[in-house]
Amino acid sequence: MINDDQNTTNSLDLSKIREDIDSVDQQIQQLISRRARLAEAVAKAKFASEENPMFYRPEREAQVLRNVMERNEGPLSDTTMARLFREIMSACLALEAPQSIAFLGPVGTFTHAAVLKHFGQDAVIRPLPTIDEVFREVEAGSAHYGLVPVENSSEGVVNHTLDCFKASHLNVIGEVELRIHHQFLISENTRKDSIKQIYAHQQTLAQCRGWLDAHYPGVERVALSSNAEAARRIRNEWHSAAIASETAAGLYNLEILHSNIEDNPENTTRFLVIGREKVAPSGNDKTSLLVSAHDRAGALLEILEPFAKHNISLTSIETRPALPEKWAYVFFIDLEGHIEQDNVKTAIEEIRPLVKEIRVLGSYPVAVL
Repeated sequence: MINDDQNTTNSLDLSKIREDIDSVDQQIQQLISRRARLAEAVAKAKFASEENPMFYRPEREAQVLRNVMERNEGPLSDTTMARLFREIMSACLALEAPQSIAFLGPVGTFTHAAVLKHFGQDAVIRPLPTIDEVFREVEAGSAHYGLVPVENSSEGVVNHTLDCFKASHLNVIGEVELRIHHQFLISENTRKDSIKQIYAHQQTLAQCRGWLDAHYPGVERVALSSNAEAARRIRNEWHSAAIASETAAGLYNLEILHSNIEDNPENTTRFLVIGREKVAPSGNDKTSLLVSAHDRAGALLEILEPFAKHNISLTSIETRPALPEKWAYVFFIDLEGHIEQDNVKTAIEEIRPLVKEIRVLGSYPVAVL
């Protein structure tokens, strides 16, 4: 049995711990406020010295987050610690100059979740109905940056995004990798034993086919324009459920009846951040290229040889028709390294006379979170 003296000692220990927590919280708050004041000072200095100052610096943010993870001693994980700093940085950037981010909407989609992951909760979001409009908003200067999906580990590339790059001169300035977890959602009106329809985007239904076959084999699956629309629709229906993100569940006040129902637990979507400026090296970068080749045998081999020669690792090669030409193609190539690195620059210059066109879409930091 625990006697009264032990209870008193434990109570005193807990009280001391709580006092220490309160003291640490106060120090954290003071330091965050100090960081915010420094951010305001940065903004004043930039406005005073630069005609069109840039406030979002992808390479600088990537370096800060990597340093956070490298010096982390636990018990919080590296990723958790970096996410805390991401939100502090987002709030401070909003003090300097709020950044508007165009993305493929509506709100509650995985693209929306990727925006929040990369830019934080203080970004000004601008959901748009199509990928084309995201490009147009950034090109026109109506949004500072855009975020678009480019490939999914289960479903492959997003061809529409690649095609938009063919007609645009925007730069890729960042990438986001988002683990895709699908949640089975119901509303407060749903009768769990009377579900007749399940709403989701067609790709989501495909990514959850095995789970749905096992758990709801006789229920109609209805493809909608987005998972967010699926979540919105079931709020006033008693006989339906939706598959969507945790973000959508919170946004539309829905219950997660079943969690993480995707057939592939490693399912991940990669997004690209697009903007008008170029990005300096961060120390761990990728470069994306668009290459229009001549229609002749061995054309692709000619393009690839200089990369191997200069010890450059390619992470992706995708092909798209070079419309309106018939049987002509362009290659989208991702490689490790920055365009300012000598070996990357040399390889590209060696390829240039071998092709119709080679365009650097951008060099940017490898996704940190």
